[in-house]
Amino acid sequence: MSKYLYFAAFALFLCALLYLLYRRGWIASKQISAVLFQFLPGKGGDSVSVDSCTGWVRHAGRFRESRTYVFTLSPQLSAGAVEVLLLDSGKQPLLHLNRHTPTGVVALDGKGRYFLHWTFQSATGKCALRW
Repeated sequence: MSKYLYFAAFALFLCALLYLLYRRGWIASKQISAVLFQFLPGKGGDSVSVDSCTGWVRHAGRFRESRTYVFTLSPQLSAGAVEVLLLDSGKQPLLHLNRHTPTGVVALDGKGRYFLHWTFQSATGKCALRW
């Protein structure tokens, strides 16, 4: 086989692997402009440290149980703003959290696909999202 066929097979494998990791919530897509950006997704919540950050991050949420979840956003920002949207598989918002509305309750299906979409506007500081 030619080297181009090997390259095409490798590229296809790599794309499939990245898609699988994204769907499982192990990698995130983002568009960020920041001096410092540290994003740590977890099973029971996410945490973020930022400095002069503007942009967004989206990743698949991991909700394995069908139950009602209470989401709490704890922004500890010295400047700027942060918002978190919980989206369903059709990218429709189910929950919107920010500084003025830091807590929300939503019933989720353990077999459904959900995405957490963080938006930063000139944000500096730390924030956490727990569920």
